[in-house]
Amino acid sequence: MAKSKNSSAQVERYQHASPEQRFRLASIDPGAKPLSSSDRERDKATVLELADELDALQTVFYADRRYKLLVVLQGMDTSGKDGTLRDVFGRMSPLGVRVVGWKAPTEEERAHDPWWRIHRAMPGSGEIVVFNRSHYEDVLVPVVNRQLTAQQVAQRYRQINEFERMLTEHGTVVCKFMLHISKDEQRVRLQARLDDPSKHWKFDVGDLDVRKRWKDYMAAYDAAIRATGTPWAPWTVVPADSKTHRNLMVATLMTQRLRALKLRPPPPSEALSRLHIS
Repeated sequence: MAKSKNSSAQVERYQHASPEQRFRLASIDPGAKPLSSSDRERDKATVLELADELDALQTVFYADRRYKLLVVLQGMDTSGKDGTLRDVFGRMSPLGVRVVGWKAPTEEERAHDPWWRIHRAMPGSGEIVVFNRSHYEDVLVPVVNRQLTAQQVAQRYRQINEFERMLTEHGTVVCKFMLHISKDEQRVRLQARLDDPSKHWKFDVGDLDVRKRWKDYMAAYDAAIRATGTPWAPWTVVPADSKTHRNLMVATLMTQRLRALKLRPPPPSEALSRLHIS
């Protein structure tokens, strides 16, 4: 328990839970390692232990059925959304866990309000849904491309807050992580994809166009996190230059969040106690 409290204190400065609270993404070092033991192999082992615990907690979460869980993973290209899914959530049983990857809206989706497609993907009772990108794309890409007026942007921030509040009032726990990578580290990871033919499928020339607008995207993230970090759906900025620490931080916080729910399976059935299998 002492270790859990210590972890909470160490990550407090990386969390944003009120639009009135001061927040600057630029003040957070992407290379920071607030939860590291300073031993990379030990940190890797801890991630595996936490991933196993998350698997056990998810089983009880599924049986409990009092809650739903939405996990949002946002970040620039190469920030590690896929890696986080694999290394933190990948040991969970497929039963009750679903991953949703978001791309540009289809023609059908554009015919509805921006939240229509998002609402359809929400978790049901006992289910965990992890978003690889999310509804926040609608206040990032259009903002950078200047497709929305300031009034429309403010409206979308308000709608996101209201939408997430509605979800939490109906039993959905919302955990939002911004995987914060530096421009230098992104360069290294993009080059690694080019240098390894087996990773060419992960490289998109369009990523370079986005990279050219790095400052614009950082400003859009800064504004979005500041406006939509709320008590019911806070943001955590995860320094992501270190893949191991990124996984350690997400796994630690997810484990703490599920432990705090005091999960319990349904009570045993009296009828089952009288059954005997021959």
